[in-house]
Amino acid sequence: MKKLLVFTSTFPRWKNDTIPPFVYELSKRLTKDFDVYVLAPHYPGAKDFEIMDKMKVYRFRYFLQKYEKLAGEGGILPVLKKNPFYYFEVPFFLFWEYFALKNLVKKIQPDVIHAHWIIPQGFIAALVKTSTNVPYVVTSHGSDIIGLKGYKLIKKFTLENAKNITVVSNSLKDEALKISPNLKIEVIPMGVDTKLFNPHKRDLSIKKKYKIKGPFLLFVGRLAPEKGIKFLLEAMPKVIKEYPEAKLMIIGDGTLKEELKKSVKKLNIEKNIIFMGWVKHEELPKYYATADIFVCPSLREGFGLTFAEAAICGCNLIGPNVGGIQHILSINKDGLLLEKLTGNKIALKIIYLIKKYNPYRTLKNKLIKELSITETIKKYNILLR
Repeated sequence: MKKLLVFTSTFPRWKNDTIPPFVYELSKRLTKDFDVYVLAPHYPGAKDFEIMDKMKVYRFRYFLQKYEKLAGEGGILPVLKKNPFYYFEVPFFLFWEYFALKNLVKKIQPDVIHAHWIIPQGFIAALVKTSTNVPYVVTSHGSDIIGLKGYKLIKKFTLENAKNITVVSNSLKDEALKISPNLKIEVIPMGVDTKLFNPHKRDLSIKKKYKIKGPFLLFVGRLAPEKGIKFLLEAMPKVIKEYPEAKLMIIGDGTLKEELKKSVKKLNIEKNIIFMGWVKHEELPKYYATADIFVCPSLREGFGLTFAEAAICGCNLIGPNVGGIQHILSINKDGLLLEKLTGNKIALKIIYLIKKYNPYRTLKNKLIKELSITETIKKYNILLR
C-alpha cells in the first residue's frame, strides 16, 4: 500500500474538535487505499502524536507551548487579524514546519505528499521536494489565493512544481490560472458525506426546544468579518416586521461574537436571534435539515462547504455570487443569489423565499453526483497515485 503524507494547517486537535473537519474527512476516507500519515501544527492540549481513524498524526512544535495558537482556531489568517502578536510567531512557524516535514519525509519515506493550501504548506512541500524528490499534490481552498494577496512568485513556483493541482471551485481555477496560464488544474469540491447529511435528519424537536414557531433561518460559520453576518443581522428587523415569529439561529464562534451580540441588542431583536456557539460536526445535519432557509452573506468563499451541506440536507439557500456558491445554487435551484450585500437586499430575498418556500425535501441526484464526498475520493485516488 502506498504511503500518503497529508500536510495541513487545519486538522482536529483532539476528538470532537470544533475545527472544520474537511481535511480530516477526506484523509480518513483515503485510508482505504493509502497508508495515511498527517503532519499538522501543535496546539496547547493536543498530542504530539496519535492515531486517529487509522491516520498516524504528527504535530510539530514551533514556539512556547502555551502560545502555539497560530493555527487551530479557524485558520491562520483570521488568527493574525484577531491578534497581531501572532505575526511574531510566523517565521518560527515556517522554519519548524519546513524541518518537521523534511524529517518526517526522511523517516516514513512517503510516495506522495498532499499539501493543503498553496501557502505555506504547498510552498514548503516544494522546497522539500528539491532535496528529497518526493512529489506533492497541492490543493487550494481559497484563502491562499483570494485571501492572501501578493506572493505571486512563491505561488507560481509552488504550482508549477506540483505533481497535480486541485482547487475546490471553478472561480478558484480562474484565479490560479492568472498566476500561471499554462497550469493543468482539476476542480474537486471537498464533498459532503451524504450518509451523514441528508433530508431525513430533520428533527422537529429543535423547533420545540428553541420555541421556533415561525420561519426558521440558519447561519453556520465563523463569526468573522468576511462572513458578512453583520449584514444578515441588519436584515432581520425588516424580516421580523413581516414575520414576527421568524428566528435566526447562529451556529459558530469567532472574533465578532461579542460585537454581534451588542448589535442584536441595539437592533432590539434579541427574542428572534439564537446564538448556539459551535456545534459538533455530527450534529449539524439535523439543524440544516430542520431549518427553512440557510443564509450566509459571505464576502468571499473558495467553495462554500456549508452551502453544500445545507443543500444536501434539502435546505433552501441564500448566498452571495462568489466562489463556488453560484455553482451550488445552480444545481440546487431552491435558493437565491445576492448580487449586493446590504441588510435591505438580504431581507427582501429572505421574505421572498419564505413566501415561495416548498417544505418538500429530497436528495437530488445531481447534487449527490457533484457534491458527494464519494465522488471526491474517486478523483483523489487517481491524482495521488
